[in-house]
Formats: sequence, structure tokens, C-alpha cells
Amino acid sequence: MSLSASSTAGQAPRFAVVGVPGNRRVTLFQDAVRAAGLPAARVVPWLDVLRGEASFRPGETVRMDSPGEDTEVERLLRTVGDPARVEGTARWYAGFTSAVRTVARAAAAAGAELLDDPDDVAVLFDKRLCHAVLDGAGVPVPASATSGAAAPVVRDWADVRERMADHGMSRVFVKLAHGSSASGVLAVETAGPGRIRATTSVERDASGRLFNSLRVRRITAEPEIAAIVDALAPDGLHIERWLPKATRHGRATDLRVVVVAGRATHAVVRTSHSPMTNLHLGGERGDLDAVRSAVEAAGSSWSGALAVCERAAACFPDTLCVGVDLLPSTGWRRFAVGEVNAFGDLLPRLTGLPGSGAEGLDTYAAQVAAVQNRARNNRATATA
Repeated sequence: MSLSASSTAGQAPRFAVVGVPGNRRVTLFQDAVRAAGLPAARVVPWLDVLRGEASFRPGETVRMDSPGEDTEVERLLRTVGDPARVEGTARWYAGFTSAVRTVARAAAAAGAELLDDPDDVAVLFDKRLCHAVLDGAGVPVPASATSGAAAPVVRDWADVRERMADHGMSRVFVKLAHGSSASGVLAVETAGPGRIRATTSVERDASGRLFNSLRVRRITAEPEIAAIVDALAPDGLHIERWLPKATRHGRATDLRVVVVAGRATHAVVRTSHSPMTNLHLGGERGDLDAVRSAVEAAGSSWSGALAVCERAAACFPDTLCVGVDLLPSTGWRRFAVGEVNAFGDLLPRLTGLPGSGAEGLDTYAAQVAAVQNRARNNRATATA
């Protein structure tokens, strides 16, 4: 259950956060809770959830955060000892969505309310399902050869080649269906028979195991590309058209837009010389004012761009906050949604957009304020 009428209608929110104790996400959320004059959030470790030891209290508002950056949680979810390994995302997805449903059942039994809907989370962590939901709602997305639960399974590199040919795609992103942070992503482009190139941060060791690297590299040997894709395929793959992005100063540009309670509150520009703009892969933050000006100068609408993100978030109405990856097309006139992220709010020190209602607030403070506003509205309704 999200922010509907709840047991907090007569009092200020009391938070519990399911996360990794001491993690920067939990720390930033705690800072926001305290800054709002509320008692510190009670931290429920993901390890307790996975061990069947988590419990909640009546009236608590329960926020789930990323289980990342905990080696033992990663081992239990993926059964892979090295967190740099790429393989095991299908096991991770099954284990994590099961854990999320465990949290939901425990919260419901205790009379607590949940800020993240388990069905939403299951879709958000499957790129194939998420793409189909967005497309079905009329949200602009890149064309895909794997959208929806009924799409044929991609078994290997030969299947990727076949899907590209069948859908007339010479440039695609091949992504792990349950991946995040560009893990296992290949940007593949072809230029006639025998000419192919893949850009990726995946490294393969002598035994064929795959590892995430901070180094983005280009591969032109098709057998090497095929070996990586064949190793990734058992975990599930998503293929989508590689849209040409707008550029600034020769760098590909996209945006991460955070939507809280249905409203776009924060945005950051990401730029890169590679197709992946993730900051940990060498991407850099860009000038938001310059991007906004470029959009308006092209005859497009900045508010319209944010509205695309809000439409994407509206597909997940029972989840308080999502991060939307917004892809501006060449020329800055059109926008598409690349992904919607359940835990896309880690943007330290970034304050809210003008006119968003979150001015002066970071992404975590904006979420706390949204919960407080709903609690106030519930109290007003109860006393009317």
C-alpha cells in the first residue's frame, strides 16, 4: 500500500527503512528525516529480511531502499561470491522480488504502510516488462525486440543478430533484463556484412567468467562479442533500438529525472564520450540550465520533457519515488524514456527544480516532505 489513507492519519509519520545499515542511501535518508524534525528512521537490514527475521510496527511508514553494497546480501541473492561478477542476475531478481514480497506481507500484518509496491518493483526490475508497460501507456520508448512477457526469449548471440535483422535495427543496446548501473550492457552497431562493434564495460577472464569494469572498451571481433552475449543470455536479455542522443560539446547527453509523488522534482544532466553516461563509467554531470535553454531554443518544451517523466512514473502509481532516464533526441525536440529505476534517487546535494515544490530539498527530503504532506491531508480529512 502506498500513500493512501493509513494508520498515520492522526500523527506525524514514523519511518522504517529497509536497507543496508550505514549505507550512504540510508544515511542520506536519515539526515532528511531528522532535518524534518522527525524521530530517526528505524533501520531494518535486508539481511534480516532474507533470514526471515524482519518485523514492523503498527503505524510505521516503510521505505525500501537498494540492497546493494552489502557483500553478504549480494551472495545470498546471487550465490556469486565476487560482487564484480556480472552473472547471476536472474537468481538475484527471483531472490529480491521474493524478499520485497516478504516485506510487504510483514508490513501489512503489522498495520504499517509501504512506500514501494511489490508488483511495481517486480516490473521495474525487469526491463522487458517495464518497456511493455510504458509502451502500452503511450510513453515514448525506444523500439524493442523483446518487450513484454510474451516476447521470444533471447538464447544467444545468433538470436540477437536475428532480432536486429527482423526489426531493421542496425544499432541496439543489449541489456541484462534484471541489470542495473550499466552492468552487462553492450551498445552494438553494425555497418554491413562483417563489420560490427560493441561498446561495453564487461570484461571476460580466461575461464570465460564476466566481470564489471570501470573501463569502457570497444570490441570489433564478433566471436568475442558473441562469447559475452552467450554468457549473459541465460540471465535474460532485453534488446532495444539505440536512439541517437542530443549532444553538447561532442558528448552524448541524457538526464536522470526523479519523480516524487507524481511530480518531477529533481533532474541531473549526464554526458559522456561513450554510449553509457553512467557517472561511474566516466560520465560527467552537465549544465542543466544549458540543456533547458537548448530544449526551448529548439522549439520544444522543457515542461513537456518533464511531463514525459511524470507520465512514466504514473505507470507505477503505488510507488512514491522513481528515477526516470530521459533520452533527448538529436536536435532536442523529442524525448524518450530509456528506463525507470526503483532506486534512482541517489543524487547527493542536488536540490529540487524551480516550481517543483521541492526547492531547497534533496531527493530524500522531498520524499519525506511528500509523506508529511499526505499525513497532514489525512488528518485534515479525518477532522473535517
